[in-house]
Amino acid sequence: MGRTGQQRNGQTAFRSSGLGAGGWPRLGRMLAGAVLLGMAVGAAAQGLPPELQKAWKATKLPESALSLEIREAGGPVISSIQADVPRNPASVMKTVTTWTALSTLGPDYVWRTQFLADPGARVDGQGTLQGPLYVKAAGDPWFTVEDLWNVLRELRLRGIKNLSNVVVDRSLFGQVAIDPGDFDDSPDRPYNASPDAMMVGFGATRILFQPDEAHRQWIPIVDPPTPTVRVEGRLDWQDGSCRPASNFVADARTQGPVTTIRLAGKAWGSCGEFSLYRLAGSQADHFEALFRLLWRELGGTLGRGFSQGPAPAKAQVLTWHDSPVLADVIRQINKHSNNVMARMTLLTLGADMNGPGATPESAGQAVQKILKNQKVDTAGWVLDNGSGLSRQGRITARGLAQMLDVAWRSPMMPEFVSSLAISGMDGTVRRRLRSDDTRGQAHLKTGTLKNSRALAGYVRGASGKRYILVSLVNHPGAAAVRPFDDALVRWLASR
Repeated sequence: MGRTGQQRNGQTAFRSSGLGAGGWPRLGRMLAGAVLLGMAVGAAAQGLPPELQKAWKATKLPESALSLEIREAGGPVISSIQADVPRNPASVMKTVTTWTALSTLGPDYVWRTQFLADPGARVDGQGTLQGPLYVKAAGDPWFTVEDLWNVLRELRLRGIKNLSNVVVDRSLFGQVAIDPGDFDDSPDRPYNASPDAMMVGFGATRILFQPDEAHRQWIPIVDPPTPTVRVEGRLDWQDGSCRPASNFVADARTQGPVTTIRLAGKAWGSCGEFSLYRLAGSQADHFEALFRLLWRELGGTLGRGFSQGPAPAKAQVLTWHDSPVLADVIRQINKHSNNVMARMTLLTLGADMNGPGATPESAGQAVQKILKNQKVDTAGWVLDNGSGLSRQGRITARGLAQMLDVAWRSPMMPEFVSSLAISGMDGTVRRRLRSDDTRGQAHLKTGTLKNSRALAGYVRGASGKRYILVSLVNHPGAAAVRPFDDALVRWLASR
């Protein structure tokens, strides 16, 4: 807007200057003044607003660590600092994955996991299915243990009791399995879960701790109780008032198909029952163990076991499960920053655009193509897994602000904006920005990694205008930027 104003001022000066005696020198002075004024206006529009300079100085971070873009939704840029420098956005990367998926697949998109049989296969009088049971994996990011139980129950209702073998068709994705320990040497933590076309419950096992007050001990319960997961050690009972910080460890280590969860330390008895989750083996092993357990509980039998391969092109569908719609899935991804769901959604988008065999690389190329068609500048971007759980991922503040502006002006704006956490109310910002002037006034996505902090989204100003905010900081002291980011939101909420 400042630049447009300069051009208008320059044109007005030219028209009113005339070409009489002394007109050219006077015109030159006026144009020079207009240029200097324009430079000052441009600097003010591009730099950090005076109201925020104190908050930035308090971080003691160098300005070279910051990339910032603030703009009015559908309007001009208000502030821009090093907005073209590619930086690691941490989990803010999830906004890129969820928006491109939503704008391409549509809010009503569902993942359909199918259970099939050979063409013409029959079920005999004893309930035996002729030939294998095929599981056509759909890459559903929100397929739960309850969903698997319901599908297997549907098979039983159709008279199927005895299965010879189960063939899992994972061909929708290519080679996408990762080592969960690669990122931070914590291979048992659910946030490190590997994507898989046939994932159930994120691949995680729940350990429920029930308090036995009479004997002052904790009773660990594995849920679901598969024979491939066992618990060693114990948690000691600790007296005193409940404290939120844990005083124990529960580490899972996998050898072959068996995962052992080792317990040590103490837990306050006054806290009552609690649960924690750990990855227990590969996604394929987890699915097989759950299938066997639930099928046996439903009275079914399984002969030879499991294998992997393609389902016949003309296989007959026995039953299926449809996931929640994409609009609901991205709400889980963004509000709760679910890494493996974001990875799965990215791969799904790649498969939809490029066909089966999707990989993070091919899916990233699909995202680049989508954003290019939306006129978003992705120069310098690195889209490696779609979740932001990465040291290599890079985006720019300007490009992301452009994308958020495109989303704001889209018919799917309500679905996208509602997927973001509401300041002071839910998701990853439920404990931030809780004062009356900011609570409920912003829809935001946070990003947190070692040496990286990011915040992006929309803020409603006191005037009723909406503002787009993107703040990216990469620095060993990046954690210090949080008060500054909160000050950004407060400042925009007051406009």
